[in-house]
Amino acid sequence: MPARPSPNRAPLPLSCGTLVVGPGGQLLLCHVTDTAHWDIPKGMQDAGESTLQAAMRELREEAGIVFEASQFVDLGSFDYRRDKRLHLYLVRAGDALGDLSQLSCSSFFPHPQTGLPRPETDGFRWAAREELARLCWPRMGRLLLSLSW
Repeated sequence: MPARPSPNRAPLPLSCGTLVVGPGGQLLLCHVTDTAHWDIPKGMQDAGESTLQAAMRELREEAGIVFEASQFVDLGSFDYRRDKRLHLYLVRAGDALGDLSQLSCSSFFPHPQTGLPRPETDGFRWAAREELARLCWPRMGRLLLSLSW
């Protein structure tokens, strides 16, 4: 019999993201500002949003990318952290994005010392599967490597 969630436990928060696959099967990564790590465009689902709406919004905010909803393939929800789950989509962009220097982040957080706004992401690149373990946070790298894309 499958395990059931405890009635006294609230569901885990859900982060929604998109694997954007480009030329040669490489994955689009965003550099996480003020860290040494890269990540996929993702973020928390807002109240009233579907997982697809959240993934599309995060892709637009963190990289300035807009695709039609019909281009998103639902990969499902995954255990990500003890306090969060991750719902992923895949978009096969091919050559549609062109020059990544045209991408930009419109989502900001305050700098811890100055309070000045800082973009969530400050760079973009294509990464081959064999680069993910080195570039991404360990947990994200393991998850991405476990998926077929």
